[in-house]
Amino acid sequence: MKRDTGQDRKITRNWRSATQAVRGGTWRSEQGETSEAIYMTSGYAYDSAETVADRFAGKIPGMTYSRTANPSVQMLEERIALMEGAEACRCQASGMGAMSSVLLCQLSAGDHMVIAKAAFGPTRWVTDNLLPRFGIEVTAIDGRDLNQWQDAIRDNTKLFFFETPANPTMDLVDIAEVSKIAHARGIRVVVDNAFASVALQRPLDHGADVVAYAATKLMDGSGRTLAGAVAGDANFINTILHPYTRNTGNVLSPFNAWVVLKGLETLELRAKAQSDAALDLGRWLEARLPRVLHPGLESHPQHDLVKKQMYGAGSIFSFEVDGGREAAMKLLNALQLIDISNNIGDTKSLMTHPASTTHSSISPETRQAMGVTEGMVRISVGLEDLEDLKEDLDGALKAIGL
Repeated sequence: MKRDTGQDRKITRNWRSATQAVRGGTWRSEQGETSEAIYMTSGYAYDSAETVADRFAGKIPGMTYSRTANPSVQMLEERIALMEGAEACRCQASGMGAMSSVLLCQLSAGDHMVIAKAAFGPTRWVTDNLLPRFGIEVTAIDGRDLNQWQDAIRDNTKLFFFETPANPTMDLVDIAEVSKIAHARGIRVVVDNAFASVALQRPLDHGADVVAYAATKLMDGSGRTLAGAVAGDANFINTILHPYTRNTGNVLSPFNAWVVLKGLETLELRAKAQSDAALDLGRWLEARLPRVLHPGLESHPQHDLVKKQMYGAGSIFSFEVDGGREAAMKLLNALQLIDISNNIGDTKSLMTHPASTTHSSISPETRQAMGVTEGMVRISVGLEDLEDLKEDLDGALKAIGL
């Protein structure tokens, strides 16, 4: 591969997904390094005053300041855009940096947005508490019901936002059908794809306008760093999102970008292996538990939608135990191998009690409306031997009488 082949879309868009994940976006310096370089710099030097003036004026390409652009971060942005089938991408400092930016960059006082109520707790905090402070109206609906999307539209509705699968209830939203409803009224559709990743679902292929990520999760894949990303059409990314992130400072560090670049190289292998293991584990648990929320199971009410828009149901799912919070905590405390952690997408299997962790920032009433019960436990399946995971869960379930 030549120095700048990885940046040439005429070439890279013809690569298959695994090749894009390993080589897409790569730009080599004159040293010819095989691993992407980490450009740990805040600023840049120029051969003349005219050069920097022309760069700031947009007359010539080139770096000006790492809050605006950085070579390491640009390589990651190009790789993600390529993998998503997007025209452009911008990265943020964290997943919630991506979610807050994708909302605040395009909404103004007097605007209205609709969100599927089943969502990550901090995202609901932003939509329920922060946006109304700025005069932005928000309606939360059951995203599974297409009629509710239609009925929620107002004359000032600018945005539809949803997770699919949703954290932690595993609700799915029909991306294609909701996008049709939105586009008929000129409404932009943003999808949080963190639970699936591009390896298992490409929302833009189904009609979504923008896809947002906590790259902290499956993209990194080893629990090493915080990162966020937003991908979509060039006009939205470069003229609406980028001015917001550049001027508010919600940008990704070069080192964190490099970590995620390395993670993307194995994303497809990890995501598919972990998804297969999670489905096997879900089937095993279904025989012992009153309710397992895994869209890959035939018992899930939206199982057919998985087959329509996903390449696998993912590595994360939830289940419920009788006895509420006390039983859920007792189960978690009995684990010997699986870590008690509120993260997801790691190579290590992780479990958490959403009501007291990821969704503790929202009210009990909102959690109840979302379907986040006190007896719900969420698991993110890693790459350990499946039999070891079953043995650990078997012991934990026996500890609560199951």
